[in-house]
Amino acid sequence: MTNISTLAPPASEDFLYQQIADRLAGQIKQQLLKTGDKLPSVRALSQEQGISLSTAYKAYVQLEINGLIEARPKSGYYVRYTPARPFVQQKPAEYVKESKKLSLDEMISLVYRNYSSESVVRLSRSVPALSLVPQAKLNKSMMEAIRLSTDSCINYEPVQGNENLRKQVARFSFSWGGNITAEDVITTQGCMEALGFCLRAVTKPGDAVAIESPAYFGIFTTIQSLGLKIVEIPADPIAGLDLDYLEKVIAEKQIKACLFVPSFSNPLGFCMTDANKKKMVAMLARYEVPLIEDDIYGEIYFGKTRPRTCKSYDEHGLVMYCSSVSKSLAPGYRVGWCLPGKFKEQIITLKLMHALSSASPTQAAIAHFLETGRYDLHMRKLRRALHTQCLRYTQAIVEYFPLDIKVSRPEGGYGLWIELNKKINAFELYEQALAYHIVISPGQVFSIDSRFSNFIRISFGIPYSPQIDQRLKTLGELIKKI
Repeated sequence: MTNISTLAPPASEDFLYQQIADRLAGQIKQQLLKTGDKLPSVRALSQEQGISLSTAYKAYVQLEINGLIEARPKSGYYVRYTPARPFVQQKPAEYVKESKKLSLDEMISLVYRNYSSESVVRLSRSVPALSLVPQAKLNKSMMEAIRLSTDSCINYEPVQGNENLRKQVARFSFSWGGNITAEDVITTQGCMEALGFCLRAVTKPGDAVAIESPAYFGIFTTIQSLGLKIVEIPADPIAGLDLDYLEKVIAEKQIKACLFVPSFSNPLGFCMTDANKKKMVAMLARYEVPLIEDDIYGEIYFGKTRPRTCKSYDEHGLVMYCSSVSKSLAPGYRVGWCLPGKFKEQIITLKLMHALSSASPTQAAIAHFLETGRYDLHMRKLRRALHTQCLRYTQAIVEYFPLDIKVSRPEGGYGLWIELNKKINAFELYEQALAYHIVISPGQVFSIDSRFSNFIRISFGIPYSPQIDQRLKTLGELIKKI
């Protein structure tokens, strides 16, 4: 980190905090202090500059107001400035559709094919790197859970799921405004199974389901495999879902269910405001349309508090909440859950028909990990790491990519949504990058009509390193050549 103790003390006491703030701002904009760098504490700044604690605090507040630094809970102040040109609010109707050479299914198949390859740098996976996961503690929880179990986790769990895990999920719901009990929870094999059960419970083949656009391509395959029609609701990185458009199409398209990611949507990264979440829940209740809330990224927030969920505003049992630990702790454990509200009995019946039970050892292990407080500690560390990685990746992208790009500024999650020049074909860029052992997510796979042809998603789940820096530099050079 650049040492700021070399800043000369101002000659005048007038507006002293502003002078300190201006000098720091100059170092930040010159990248002497880089995105993600930790700044001295208020006390340390006070001592270094020979100023009062109040003056040092005011200087940091001014820099926060200017968007150059940010305060992280129990951690201190960090540089957040980046010269990137952010998105401005826009309507997806402005996006240009391409004449496809490949079908959406073919593109998704090709992207999935390289999704888990160990021979490439995967800038496409929205999961934490293994180095960010407390593997030893997780293994310990697995062993302790099996040891404490009366049957060593060999027998089937009740169809509703491991009782202790359901208790822990209910306990953790307090952080997002929930008021639930273990009886409200049904465990599943990951979040995708929960979403599938919820869709089956409230729709039949031929029904229309509303999703945000752009949206994670795994949702398309799940919905279409059930014989359902997809209706895309415009969204952007600033405002999120277009609620006026949603209300308009509910009647026109006879929407039978909505499936949204209100907190840190993939790939846009937006988080709906509490007011808009409450407004959407009330609106859907008027039309008696169930909302399937995918909150898989809800715990991956960079701010001071966890965002509330749509479920917390549910007064009629129409919100079907789904989540898991796949994005926060252990993707391979396939431990998820849903809170299906008034549709609980339908979900239990579906689980009994399609899965019978969820895996006993992994459910017990996650329950133990939550119960012992290990999850809280892990998440505090993971959120700090991902926030810093987000800033580092953004800084490199701004430095290496062409000047006309736009980059989202997510407040949580794993992804950066990047708009390139309209002349760029994202899938062609994906194919060229693959030759350099780089995997990105082309924008075409995030819409059923491949409309986002000059967008890409880059995930920052891998800690920043010289290798990542070089790959982003290579990617930038490829874009410039195109």
